[in-house]
Amino acid sequence: MNSDDNLIGRELERSAQVIMPGGWAVERERPVATLLGSCVAVALYDPAVKLGGLNHFMLPRFERVAGRDDVDALLAGDYSMEALLNAMLVRGAKKARLVAKAFGGGMVVSSLDRSQIGQRNVEFARDWLGREGIPLVASDFLGHCSRKVVLDPRSGDVFCKRAASSLAISQRIESQEQVYAASLAQPPKKSNIELF
Repeated sequence: MNSDDNLIGRELERSAQVIMPGGWAVERERPVATLLGSCVAVALYDPAVKLGGLNHFMLPRFERVAGRDDVDALLAGDYSMEALLNAMLVRGAKKARLVAKAFGGGMVVSSLDRSQIGQRNVEFARDWLGREGIPLVASDFLGHCSRKVVLDPRSGDVFCKRAASSLAISQRIESQEQVYAASLAQPPKKSNIELF
């Protein structure tokens, strides 16, 4: 990334909608950003309608756990990719025009290195895009670095800034992922609303 790209990326980041693990967004104007460790983010773009979307998933596939119907399926790539694709199509994109850029899968959290979750996330993203016939035109995967990713939906450009895997960055990413995982472990709040 040259200095002009750095300036553009920083400007976009200031106004970006930030998505967390399990999140996704589809936009025409507002940039979308996320911070990745072992997770993967996939950006989809339709140049004809100038529509872009970005997701952020933690695991390749959703595995239902007995007694845990409230687990956020969008943390898994299989659900997250379908949600992003469907949101793009609803907003006017055509699958035949879509291109993808994908990032992440870094080994920055030592407790996750043993499971090779980053590698599995990368393989899932490549396989899914291949099965769907969506060309992967750019990627930055694996390694021992975290990544800040910013999508400009007006142009389809994606800016990826690598950060060396320092203890502080690793702890920040690990903390975000642990907070989200802990929130999933809590039983859902009781509601006075009755669904019928």
